[in-house]
Amino acid sequence: MKNILIILFLLGATTMSAQSIAKNALGIRVGDNDGFGGEISYQRYLKENNRLEFDLGWRDSNNVDAFKLVGLYQWVMPIDGGFHWYVGAGGGVGSFDAGDNDGAFALVAGDLGIEYDFDIPLVISLDMRPELGFNDRYSDDLDLDIALGLRYQF
Repeated sequence: MKNILIILFLLGATTMSAQSIAKNALGIRVGDNDGFGGEISYQRYLKENNRLEFDLGWRDSNNVDAFKLVGLYQWVMPIDGGFHWYVGAGGGVGSFDAGDNDGAFALVAGDLGIEYDFDIPLVISLDMRPELGFNDRYSDDLDLDIALGLRYQF
């Protein structure tokens, strides 16, 4: 009987942890990102189904040096098991230097994705982030950024 209670407790704890958002998650987000490529990504729990996400992307190449910081407010909903889907909105700022063409830019962004929360403190996600940039010389259009994320939860 004692073993059955322990097994039920462990199954319940696993199910409960799979349905909740981690307090913190730190990792990478890799995708097209309008030429920026990879980003360092941090997520912070706010309340039961809400969190903030901050992503810092940079580019250092022969033609362009740039960085971009994006902040998003996300609503997270459980699907089944360790799967969640989320939607969010936010904005960001950045700077670029492309020889004679340099300056700063701003953007507004949305976010739609799905993630899987493993039994170990790891989450993997796939999302699409439409970004509308505001700058005539570098980023003045709508970009659809699709990316894969891998984050350590703590």
